[in-house]
Amino acid sequence: MSLIARMEDELRQAMLEQDASRRDALRLILASLRSAEKELQRPLSDDEELQVLQRERKRRQEAAEAFRSGGREEQAAAEEAELAVLEEFMPAPLSEDELEEIIDDAIAEVGATSLRDLGRVMADVMPQVAGRADGSQVSQLVKEKLA
Repeated sequence: MSLIARMEDELRQAMLEQDASRRDALRLILASLRSAEKELQRPLSDDEELQVLQRERKRRQEAAEAFRSGGREEQAAAEEAELAVLEEFMPAPLSEDELEEIIDDAIAEVGATSLRDLGRVMADVMPQVAGRADGSQVSQLVKEKLA
């Protein structure tokens, strides 16, 4: 079952249960996915769906931070509620140990010895952890290991 079909089923369920906040969050996410499909004029691949979800997750996180720093706690909580619904459809995040193992393998494979090799290591690691680890966290770990 595709991600969009799964979300549509969840949307129907939320509508039956009259869960307005979940319904609205699912509608926003589905709109983003459908918009990306229209833009590409074809169905999205799994990787493309994941990219859309990552982009939406980042938007929600940034919006929640902005609302919170502006003293608008209620709007920040609403963004975090949408983020929680979105997270249900994301792949399970990697543990710190799993991520370090992937990075160590990539460093060995690339033969990296210094920070100058950061780009090559990141190019090898990021496709493996797509959607399951934050790029800034990966970058930080790679820098620590190469330093």
